[in-house]
Amino acid sequence: MVIDEDFTYSLQSVAELGGHEDRAWHAAWNPKKPILASCSADKSVRLYTYHEDGEGKLSVSFLTSIPTGHTKTVRALAWSPSGTTLATASFDSNIGIWEQELDDDGEPGEWECSGTLEGHETECKSVAYSSNGNLLASCSRDKTVWVWEVVPDSEFECMGVMMEHTQDVKCVSWHPKEEILASGSYDDTIKLYVDDPQDDWYCVNTLTGHESTVWSLAWSPNGNYLASGSDDRTVRIWRRVGQYEFKCVLTLEGHDRTVYSVTWGIGKGKQEDGYLGWIASAGGDGVIRVWELKEHSTSEPLSHKMLTRFTDAHSVHDINTVVWCPRAGYEDLLVSTGDDGVVRVWRVTPVSV
Repeated sequence: MVIDEDFTYSLQSVAELGGHEDRAWHAAWNPKKPILASCSADKSVRLYTYHEDGEGKLSVSFLTSIPTGHTKTVRALAWSPSGTTLATASFDSNIGIWEQELDDDGEPGEWECSGTLEGHETECKSVAYSSNGNLLASCSRDKTVWVWEVVPDSEFECMGVMMEHTQDVKCVSWHPKEEILASGSYDDTIKLYVDDPQDDWYCVNTLTGHESTVWSLAWSPNGNYLASGSDDRTVRIWRRVGQYEFKCVLTLEGHDRTVYSVTWGIGKGKQEDGYLGWIASAGGDGVIRVWELKEHSTSEPLSHKMLTRFTDAHSVHDINTVVWCPRAGYEDLLVSTGDDGVVRVWRVTPVSV
Protein backbone atom coordinates (compact mmCIF):
# COMPACT_ATOMS: atom_id res chain seq x y z
CA MET A 1 0.00 0.00 0.00
CA VAL A 2 1.19 3.49 -0.82
CA ILE A 3 0.22 6.54 1.20
CA ASP A 4 0.54 9.90 -0.53
CA GLU A 5 2.01 12.46 1.85
CA ASP A 6 1.61 15.75 -0.01
CA PHE A 7 -1.88 16.48 1.32
CA THR A 8 -3.34 18.29 4.31
CA TYR A 9 -5.27 15.14 5.30
CA SER A 10 -4.45 11.45 5.31
CA LEU A 11 -6.61 8.36 4.99
CA GLN A 12 -5.86 6.10 7.93
CA SER A 13 -6.85 2.43 7.93
CA VAL A 14 -8.93 1.73 11.04
CA ALA A 15 -10.07 -1.84 10.42
CA GLU A 16 -9.66 -4.62 7.87
CA LEU A 17 -12.69 -6.90 8.10
CA GLY A 18 -12.54 -10.32 6.52
CA GLY A 19 -15.10 -13.09 6.61
CA HIS A 20 -16.80 -12.87 3.23
CA GLU A 21 -16.00 -15.83 1.00
CA ASP A 22 -16.29 -13.91 -2.27
CA ARG A 23 -16.09 -10.31 -3.48
CA ALA A 24 -17.60 -7.70 -1.16
CA TRP A 25 -20.00 -5.59 -3.19
CA HIS A 26 -21.50 -2.98 -0.91
CA ALA A 27 -21.65 -1.61 2.63
CA ALA A 28 -24.09 0.59 4.53
CA TRP A 29 -23.85 2.43 7.84
CA ASN A 30 -26.87 2.28 10.12
CA PRO A 31 -27.98 5.94 10.48
CA LYS A 32 -29.00 5.59 14.15
CA LYS A 33 -26.88 2.85 15.71
CA PRO A 34 -23.17 1.95 15.67
CA ILE A 35 -23.75 -0.84 13.14
CA LEU A 36 -22.13 -1.37 9.75
CA ALA A 37 -23.48 -3.89 7.22
CA SER A 38 -21.72 -5.45 4.23
CA CYS A 39 -22.86 -7.80 1.49
CA SER A 40 -21.15 -10.13 -0.89
CA ALA A 41 -21.27 -12.50 -3.81
CA ASP A 42 -21.25 -15.21 -1.12
CA LYS A 43 -24.97 -14.33 -0.63
CA SER A 44 -24.52 -13.25 2.99
CA VAL A 45 -24.74 -10.03 4.96
CA ARG A 46 -22.27 -9.37 7.76
CA LEU A 47 -22.89 -6.89 10.57
CA TYR A 48 -20.22 -5.12 12.60
CA THR A 49 -20.30 -2.74 15.54
CA TYR A 50 -17.88 0.08 16.32
CA HIS A 51 -17.06 2.41 19.21
CA GLU A 52 -14.45 4.90 20.36
CA ASP A 53 -12.47 4.69 23.57
CA GLY A 54 -11.74 7.65 25.83
CA GLU A 55 -8.82 8.68 23.64
CA GLY A 56 -10.83 8.68 20.43
CA LYS A 57 -9.40 5.41 19.12
CA LEU A 58 -11.96 3.54 17.03
CA SER A 59 -12.41 -0.21 17.22
CA VAL A 60 -14.60 -2.30 14.92
CA SER A 61 -15.73 -5.85 15.68
CA PHE A 62 -17.88 -8.51 14.04
CA LEU A 63 -21.43 -8.67 15.36
CA THR A 64 -23.33 -11.32 13.42
CA SER A 65 -23.95 -12.77 9.97
CA ILE A 66 -27.27 -12.98 8.17
CA PRO A 67 -27.63 -16.02 5.90
CA THR A 68 -30.03 -14.21 3.61
CA GLY A 69 -31.49 -17.11 1.69
CA HIS A 70 -30.86 -15.23 -1.55
CA THR A 71 -29.92 -17.73 -4.23
CA LYS A 72 -27.44 -15.41 -5.91
CA THR A 73 -25.12 -12.48 -5.10
CA VAL A 74 -26.33 -9.82 -2.66
CA ARG A 75 -25.39 -6.71 -4.62
CA ALA A 76 -26.56 -3.78 -2.48
CA LEU A 77 -27.91 -2.74 0.93
CA ALA A 78 -30.01 0.10 2.33
CA TRP A 79 -30.98 0.97 5.89
CA SER A 80 -34.27 2.66 6.60
CA PRO A 81 -33.87 6.16 8.14
CA SER A 82 -35.05 4.75 11.47
CA GLY A 83 -32.24 2.19 11.41
CA THR A 84 -34.64 -0.65 12.19
CA THR A 85 -34.97 -2.21 8.74
CA LEU A 86 -32.37 -3.39 6.24
CA ALA A 87 -33.11 -3.99 2.56
CA THR A 88 -31.01 -6.33 0.40
CA ALA A 89 -30.92 -6.29 -3.41
CA SER A 90 -29.87 -9.53 -5.05
CA PHE A 91 -28.95 -10.93 -8.43
CA ASP A 92 -31.77 -13.44 -7.86
CA SER A 93 -34.07 -10.52 -8.86
CA ASN A 94 -35.57 -10.19 -5.36
CA ILE A 95 -35.32 -7.65 -2.55
CA GLY A 96 -35.22 -8.89 1.03
CA ILE A 97 -36.52 -6.85 3.97
CA TRP A 98 -34.86 -7.63 7.31
CA GLU A 99 -35.77 -6.70 10.86
CA GLN A 100 -34.26 -7.71 14.19
CA GLU A 101 -36.61 -9.75 16.32
CA LEU A 102 -36.82 -9.40 20.10
CA ASP A 103 -36.18 -12.42 22.29
CA ASP A 104 -38.30 -13.54 25.24
CA ASP A 105 -36.59 -10.99 27.50
CA GLY A 106 -37.21 -8.13 25.10
CA GLU A 107 -33.58 -8.02 24.02
CA PRO A 108 -32.51 -7.79 20.36
CA GLY A 109 -32.39 -11.23 18.81
CA GLU A 110 -31.91 -12.70 15.36
CA TRP A 111 -32.38 -10.80 12.13
CA GLU A 112 -35.39 -12.22 10.33
CA CYS A 113 -36.76 -11.72 6.82
CA SER A 114 -40.01 -9.80 7.21
CA GLY A 115 -40.75 -9.64 3.50
CA THR A 116 -39.57 -10.33 -0.04
CA LEU A 117 -40.28 -7.90 -2.87
CA GLU A 118 -40.71 -9.57 -6.24
CA GLY A 119 -41.27 -8.10 -9.66
CA HIS A 120 -37.93 -7.45 -11.29
CA GLU A 121 -37.23 -9.87 -14.11
CA THR A 122 -33.49 -10.18 -13.51
CA GLU A 123 -30.58 -8.95 -11.36
CA CYS A 124 -31.35 -6.19 -8.83
CA LYS A 125 -28.44 -3.76 -8.74
CA SER A 126 -29.37 -1.12 -6.14
CA VAL A 127 -31.91 -0.28 -3.47
CA ALA A 128 -32.52 2.95 -1.51
CA TYR A 129 -34.92 4.37 1.10
CA SER A 130 -36.31 7.89 0.78
CA SER A 131 -35.37 10.41 3.46
CA ASN A 132 -38.60 9.93 5.42
CA GLY A 133 -38.58 6.16 5.02
CA ASN A 134 -41.97 6.04 3.33
CA LEU A 135 -40.62 4.91 -0.03
CA LEU A 136 -38.14 2.33 -1.26
CA ALA A 137 -36.60 2.38 -4.74
CA SER A 138 -34.98 -0.48 -6.62
CA CYS A 139 -33.42 -0.96 -10.03
CA SER A 140 -32.36 -3.85 -12.18
CA ARG A 141 -30.62 -5.20 -15.22
CA ASP A 142 -34.15 -5.47 -16.65
CA LYS A 143 -33.86 -1.68 -17.40
CA THR A 144 -36.56 -0.71 -14.90
CA VAL A 145 -36.76 1.41 -11.76
CA TRP A 146 -39.43 0.55 -9.20
CA VAL A 147 -40.85 2.70 -6.40
CA TRP A 148 -42.42 0.89 -3.45
CA GLU A 149 -44.51 2.43 -0.68
CA VAL A 150 -43.79 1.22 2.84
CA VAL A 151 -47.07 0.41 4.57
CA PRO A 152 -47.72 -0.90 8.12
CA ASP A 153 -46.68 -4.41 9.18
CA SER A 154 -43.64 -4.46 6.91
CA GLU A 155 -45.74 -4.58 3.77
CA PHE A 156 -44.80 -2.84 0.53
CA GLU A 157 -46.97 -1.69 -2.35
CA CYS A 158 -45.59 -0.95 -5.81
CA MET A 159 -46.31 2.68 -6.67
CA GLY A 160 -44.64 2.84 -10.06
CA VAL A 161 -42.47 1.05 -12.60
CA MET A 162 -40.36 3.34 -14.76
CA MET A 163 -39.03 1.98 -18.03
CA GLU A 164 -37.20 5.07 -19.28
CA HIS A 165 -33.68 3.64 -19.46
CA THR A 166 -32.66 1.69 -22.53
CA GLN A 167 -30.05 -0.43 -20.71
CA ASP A 168 -29.15 -1.98 -17.35
CA VAL A 169 -29.87 0.40 -14.44
CA LYS A 170 -26.91 0.43 -12.06
CA CYS A 171 -27.97 2.69 -9.18
CA VAL A 172 -30.78 4.63 -7.52
CA SER A 173 -30.47 7.49 -5.03
CA TRP A 174 -33.06 9.66 -3.25
CA HIS A 175 -32.78 13.41 -2.72
CA PRO A 176 -31.97 14.01 0.99
CA LYS A 177 -35.02 16.22 1.60
CA GLU A 178 -37.50 15.84 -1.26
CA GLU A 179 -39.14 12.90 -3.00
CA ILE A 180 -36.95 13.13 -6.08
CA LEU A 181 -35.35 9.90 -7.25
CA ALA A 182 -32.26 9.67 -9.45
CA SER A 183 -31.05 6.64 -11.39
CA GLY A 184 -27.90 5.92 -13.37
CA SER A 185 -27.55 3.45 -16.21
CA TYR A 186 -25.44 1.56 -18.71
CA ASP A 187 -27.07 3.85 -21.28
CA ASP A 188 -24.75 6.66 -20.01
CA THR A 189 -27.62 8.80 -18.64
CA ILE A 190 -29.03 9.92 -15.31
CA LYS A 191 -32.80 10.14 -14.98
CA LEU A 192 -34.85 12.00 -12.37
CA TYR A 193 -38.33 10.92 -11.27
CA VAL A 194 -41.11 12.53 -9.27
CA ASP A 195 -44.63 11.56 -8.31
CA ASP A 196 -47.59 13.02 -10.16
CA PRO A 197 -50.38 13.18 -7.56
CA GLN A 198 -52.94 12.79 -10.33
CA ASP A 199 -51.25 9.88 -12.00
CA ASP A 200 -48.03 7.97 -11.32
CA TRP A 201 -44.29 8.30 -10.95
CA TYR A 202 -42.67 9.59 -14.12
CA CYS A 203 -39.33 10.75 -15.52
CA VAL A 204 -39.07 14.52 -15.22
CA ASN A 205 -35.56 15.02 -16.62
CA THR A 206 -32.62 13.22 -18.23
CA LEU A 207 -29.05 14.34 -17.55
CA THR A 208 -26.55 13.64 -20.31
CA GLY A 209 -22.83 14.26 -20.53
CA HIS A 210 -21.11 11.10 -19.36
CA GLU A 211 -19.47 9.18 -22.16
CA SER A 212 -20.03 5.75 -20.66
CA THR A 213 -21.94 3.85 -17.95
CA VAL A 214 -23.09 5.77 -14.87
CA TRP A 215 -22.26 3.48 -11.96
CA SER A 216 -22.96 5.57 -8.88
CA LEU A 217 -24.90 8.63 -7.68
CA ALA A 218 -24.69 10.72 -4.50
CA TRP A 219 -26.60 13.85 -3.49
CA SER A 220 -24.91 16.68 -1.63
CA PRO A 221 -26.05 17.00 2.01
CA ASN A 222 -27.93 20.23 1.16
CA GLY A 223 -29.62 18.63 -1.86
CA ASN A 224 -28.52 21.34 -4.29
CA TYR A 225 -26.01 19.13 -6.11
CA LEU A 226 -25.77 15.60 -7.46
CA ALA A 227 -22.50 13.70 -8.01
CA SER A 228 -22.15 10.87 -10.52
CA GLY A 229 -19.35 8.37 -11.07
CA SER A 230 -18.84 6.76 -14.45
CA ASP A 231 -17.00 4.27 -16.59
CA ASP A 232 -15.60 7.32 -18.41
CA ARG A 233 -13.28 7.69 -15.36
CA THR A 234 -14.79 10.96 -14.16
CA VAL A 235 -16.96 12.25 -11.35
CA ARG A 236 -19.41 14.91 -12.51
CA ILE A 237 -21.06 17.46 -10.25
CA TRP A 238 -24.53 18.65 -11.28
CA ARG A 239 -25.96 21.87 -9.85
CA ARG A 240 -29.69 22.36 -9.42
CA VAL A 241 -30.67 25.37 -11.52
CA GLY A 242 -34.46 24.90 -11.59
CA GLN A 243 -37.12 22.81 -9.94
CA TYR A 244 -35.94 19.69 -11.75
CA GLU A 245 -33.21 21.16 -13.93
CA PHE A 246 -29.55 20.33 -13.32
CA LYS A 247 -26.41 21.55 -15.03
CA CYS A 248 -22.95 19.96 -14.93
CA VAL A 249 -20.68 22.55 -13.28
CA LEU A 250 -17.59 20.51 -12.42
CA THR A 251 -15.78 17.40 -13.62
CA LEU A 252 -13.37 15.70 -11.21
CA GLU A 253 -10.68 13.76 -13.02
CA GLY A 254 -7.75 11.60 -12.02
CA HIS A 255 -9.02 8.04 -11.91
CA ASP A 256 -7.30 5.76 -14.42
CA ARG A 257 -10.18 3.31 -14.66
CA THR A 258 -13.92 3.09 -14.05
CA VAL A 259 -15.34 5.07 -11.11
CA TYR A 260 -17.61 2.48 -9.49
CA SER A 261 -18.61 4.47 -6.44
CA VAL A 262 -19.03 8.04 -5.28
CA THR A 263 -20.26 9.19 -1.87
CA TRP A 264 -20.95 12.70 -0.52
CA GLY A 265 -20.89 13.43 3.19
CA ILE A 266 -20.82 16.38 5.54
CA GLY A 267 -17.20 15.70 6.40
CA LYS A 268 -15.25 17.58 9.04
CA GLY A 269 -13.97 20.56 7.08
CA LYS A 270 -14.37 24.14 8.19
CA GLN A 271 -18.09 24.92 8.21
CA GLU A 272 -17.66 28.20 6.34
CA ASP A 273 -20.16 29.87 4.02
CA GLY A 274 -20.36 27.84 0.84
CA TYR A 275 -18.92 24.66 2.37
CA LEU A 276 -20.47 21.65 0.61
CA GLY A 277 -18.78 18.75 2.38
CA TRP A 278 -16.52 15.91 1.29
CA ILE A 279 -16.77 13.62 -1.74
CA ALA A 280 -14.99 10.28 -1.92
CA SER A 281 -14.63 8.25 -5.11
CA ALA A 282 -13.12 4.87 -5.95
CA GLY A 283 -13.16 2.20 -8.61
CA GLY A 284 -11.20 -0.04 -10.89
CA ASP A 285 -7.84 1.64 -10.31
CA GLY A 286 -7.91 0.76 -6.60
CA VAL A 287 -7.48 4.38 -5.53
CA ILE A 288 -9.66 6.21 -3.00
CA ARG A 289 -9.79 9.97 -3.57
CA VAL A 290 -11.30 12.48 -1.15
CA TRP A 291 -12.30 15.99 -2.27
CA GLU A 292 -13.61 19.06 -0.48
CA LEU A 293 -16.05 21.26 -2.41
CA LYS A 294 -17.09 24.86 -1.83
CA GLU A 295 -19.67 27.09 -3.46
CA HIS A 296 -19.01 30.82 -3.86
CA SER A 297 -22.22 31.72 -5.64
CA THR A 298 -24.67 29.96 -7.90
CA SER A 299 -23.24 31.85 -10.86
CA GLU A 300 -19.59 30.93 -10.20
CA PRO A 301 -17.74 27.62 -10.62
CA LEU A 302 -17.32 25.40 -7.59
CA SER A 303 -13.92 25.35 -5.96
CA HIS A 304 -12.51 21.94 -5.16
CA LYS A 305 -9.45 20.54 -3.46
CA MET A 306 -8.24 16.98 -3.17
CA LEU A 307 -7.74 16.38 0.55
CA THR A 308 -6.09 12.99 0.29
CA ARG A 309 -5.58 9.95 -1.86
CA PHE A 310 -4.81 6.33 -1.04
CA THR A 311 -3.51 3.98 -3.73
CA ASP A 312 -3.87 0.19 -3.69
CA ALA A 313 -6.53 0.53 -1.00
CA HIS A 314 -7.55 -3.09 -1.62
CA SER A 315 -4.19 -4.26 -2.94
CA VAL A 316 -4.53 -5.00 -6.68
CA HIS A 317 -8.30 -5.41 -6.51
CA ASP A 318 -11.15 -3.23 -7.74
CA ILE A 319 -12.99 -1.14 -5.17
CA ASN A 320 -16.74 -1.60 -5.49
CA THR A 321 -18.06 0.86 -2.91
CA VAL A 322 -17.06 3.79 -0.71
CA VAL A 323 -19.59 5.20 1.76
CA TRP A 324 -19.35 7.99 4.36
CA CYS A 325 -20.73 7.39 7.83
CA PRO A 326 -23.84 9.58 8.38
CA ARG A 327 -23.84 9.58 12.17
CA ALA A 328 -22.99 12.76 14.05
CA GLY A 329 -19.42 12.73 15.31
CA TYR A 330 -18.33 10.07 12.82
CA GLU A 331 -18.49 12.10 9.60
CA ASP A 332 -14.78 11.40 8.97
CA LEU A 333 -15.31 7.64 8.73
CA LEU A 334 -15.37 5.93 5.34
CA VAL A 335 -15.96 2.29 4.46
CA SER A 336 -14.80 0.56 1.29
CA THR A 337 -15.45 -2.89 -0.17
CA GLY A 338 -13.43 -4.74 -2.76
CA ASP A 339 -13.10 -7.73 -5.03
CA ASP A 340 -10.70 -9.13 -2.43
CA GLY A 341 -13.73 -9.82 -0.22
CA VAL A 342 -12.48 -7.39 2.42
CA VAL A 343 -14.38 -4.56 4.07
CA ARG A 344 -12.10 -1.73 5.17
CA VAL A 345 -12.91 1.15 7.50
CA TRP A 346 -10.95 4.37 7.10
CA ARG A 347 -10.69 7.67 8.98
CA VAL A 348 -9.77 10.97 7.31
CA THR A 349 -7.44 12.81 9.68
CA PRO A 350 -5.53 16.11 9.45
CA VAL A 351 -1.84 15.76 8.77
CA SER A 352 0.28 16.97 11.68
CA VAL A 353 2.64 19.75 10.66
